[in-house]
Amino acid sequence: MSSTTVQSGLARARRGVAPGGSGGRPRNNGLNRKSKLSAQTSRTYFWLLLTSVILLVLIHGYPLVYAGVQATHDGNLIETGNFVGVENFANVLGSAAFWKATQFTLIFTIVGVFGSWLVGLGLALLLRTKIPAGGTFKVLLLLPWVVPIVVSSTAWNWLVATPESPVPSLFRALGLGTPLFLADPTLAAATVMAFKVWVSFPFMMMMTSAALASVDNTVYEAASMDGASRFQQFSQITLPLIARSTYISWILMTIFCVNDFPTIYLLTGGGPVDATTSLVVLAYRKVFQDFQTGPGVAIAFLMTLTLVIVSVILYRQIRKSSVE
Repeated sequence: MSSTTVQSGLARARRGVAPGGSGGRPRNNGLNRKSKLSAQTSRTYFWLLLTSVILLVLIHGYPLVYAGVQATHDGNLIETGNFVGVENFANVLGSAAFWKATQFTLIFTIVGVFGSWLVGLGLALLLRTKIPAGGTFKVLLLLPWVVPIVVSSTAWNWLVATPESPVPSLFRALGLGTPLFLADPTLAAATVMAFKVWVSFPFMMMMTSAALASVDNTVYEAASMDGASRFQQFSQITLPLIARSTYISWILMTIFCVNDFPTIYLLTGGGPVDATTSLVVLAYRKVFQDFQTGPGVAIAFLMTLTLVIVSVILYRQIRKSSVE
């Protein structure tokens, strides 16, 4: 069967058209027309939304304005201090510690987002098949996400923290030496990232499972009849059909990773030698340990700006991900 025929079949399958169909979308003039909201309903929605916006401004507006004041002053937790303008931002951007934390935050976020997504996607596809005790298996897979982070970090500390912990002891028994997972900078960074994937993959699995549940199995049957391989069905049907949910999960997980304080602080405290110090941990140290609220809040503002830019980029991809 020619590649053109397969591609044509895949396109029809994504649109939910049978192999012998014309390839067009089914039309239903009565059901597919969008009813126009009446003027009264529009006004009701406006006032409901306006109330929510006012509440959000009242709850978040004052802290945001006060944070902006702190970012432009050289004060501490007790007093605001003198106005210094953008000096705090300039000092932060010229700091080697800031860029080292930025580098770790970037790598930590990429590994956390895509590592947890790949594991979650694989498990979600596995759970679509008929496996023994599938429901129980799914509940067990949710445990890393359900268990409090304090408990999980304590368990991981017990597993890897000292030379006598179970994992280093296993390495030593296999003749691979005694790796110090939380004392070596490279191993500590890798351990923190692995821990992040561990506690995050259930969220990605649930998001992907919900998206896969909305995909009709008949599209795969149509693609199979047109000669599409399993990989072609996955890459050209499954991934496009769950693209919107995928981008949403990436946005949420990016925010979770960049703002993740307990995962890092409870496991390594940002060490050793600042190897696992992220931007949020650095901001915490500036404000609550060094009592320099200006630089700490400036770091937080730069993090927020970056998250907004990334979210806008991914949101545009969501709008472009409609199935052809």
